[in-house]
Amino acid sequence: MGADETEGTDAARRRATLTVAALSLGTTLNPLNSSMIAVALLSLEHDFGLSVPDVTWVITLFYIASTVGQPLMGRVIDAFGARRIFVGGMAVVVVAGAIAPLDGFGLVLVSRVIMAIGTSVAFPAAVALVGPLAAVSGTSPPRLLARIQVANTTAAALGPVVGGLLIALAGWQAIFLVNIPLGLAGLISVAVLAPRDAPREAVTTAAVVRTLDPAGVISFAIAAVALLIAALGAGADALWPLIAIGVVAFGLFVWRERRARVPFIDVRMLAANRALSLTYVGFGLFNALYYLAFFGLPQFLEAHAGYSTAVVGLLMLPLSGTTIALAPVVARVIERRGLVPVLVTMAVTLLISGGFLTIGVFTTSPIWMLVMAALMGIPYCMGSLVMMESVRRAAPPDAVGVASGLLQSMRYLGAIAATVVLGHVLAGGVDAAAWGGVVIAAVGIGVIHLVVALVAASALRRAA
Repeated sequence: MGADETEGTDAARRRATLTVAALSLGTTLNPLNSSMIAVALLSLEHDFGLSVPDVTWVITLFYIASTVGQPLMGRVIDAFGARRIFVGGMAVVVVAGAIAPLDGFGLVLVSRVIMAIGTSVAFPAAVALVGPLAAVSGTSPPRLLARIQVANTTAAALGPVVGGLLIALAGWQAIFLVNIPLGLAGLISVAVLAPRDAPREAVTTAAVVRTLDPAGVISFAIAAVALLIAALGAGADALWPLIAIGVVAFGLFVWRERRARVPFIDVRMLAANRALSLTYVGFGLFNALYYLAFFGLPQFLEAHAGYSTAVVGLLMLPLSGTTIALAPVVARVIERRGLVPVLVTMAVTLLISGGFLTIGVFTTSPIWMLVMAALMGIPYCMGSLVMMESVRRAAPPDAVGVASGLLQSMRYLGAIAATVVLGHVLAGGVDAAAWGGVVIAAVGIGVIHLVVALVAASALRRAA
């Protein structure tokens, strides 16, 4: 290789590194906004005179909009180009950050919905761009995905800390306003650095209607909203009607998508692509177990062990720290050994870590809590990376965006399932016996997840 070729390769690698950093900034905005809001609830209650159920709509609406928005924005990306839509999504984030502080809690809720849609663009766009970036830089896709994973994990872990500092300095409005410079930075840097999209048709009303399958989108949205509100308990007075509406809408969605010429979500492809569909099921179960620990452990340590919120935050840090430290290692193992060994190891480790939560029944010693959190970070790192790469490989080339968005929806569904389980198990009080119930649920989910992972591993071997 000549000096000019080497210099060109080095330049391409540096540009790819900067591009992944810019994409990572965009992908952090969804977990950052999801976690920052937790420390703003009390301020919002006080400023707007709200009850606890009223103020929690800022979380509920963000979850719902993200669950629907991830695959929807992925479909838009597949149709009109990842770079173009990423830039548009960051512009939406800037608008959402600007309108929240203007006037009234209603605008805060509107801002949260718009924020969820805008930030939902980033992850599927980043995954769609990983392939082209890997090709021009010579860096493997798993390594690029590991960098994105580290950024997302860091944002989720630091969200409450960053949110607390911003609120202390400038009030709850600051956690919305901070999205303006962050969104602009992501917009400008990706517009400058990211490879240009392949030629696509112009974004016109006719093209959007033709591409997005409005009937499929609407039926999917109705099903998701109704069932999620029912699951989250936000519509307790109309639980069974919501479930009925959700089930009927989902049935209509499947019926429509099986017949659509250009479906929003290709259910026929999912039925035929066993490796991809099993990855989605596994990821939902994986996140259900993970969020049982992530949401449940802080409640248990505060209510039962009497730790302060600050101390609990410190005790949970090894979870994120382990994930960040192991991401590059896991990426190299995937690159050298393939997906299947990492997938199986992750499933076994997840089950072990779920069983290890039993320690909390007998002791809440800080040392054991730190070990428990660190152990949970091992399968979380492996699972997130191996399943992102599995979807990227198994999805058709023209559907990587919607496939990646649907994977993120499964993350939210797993998190919601965990909150429902915790609500039932801890309803009678948070003590050692109740924590034993959480452990039983975690182990049960872990066993089912292991079975799904083994079947998925077999499907991946056949598809390779």
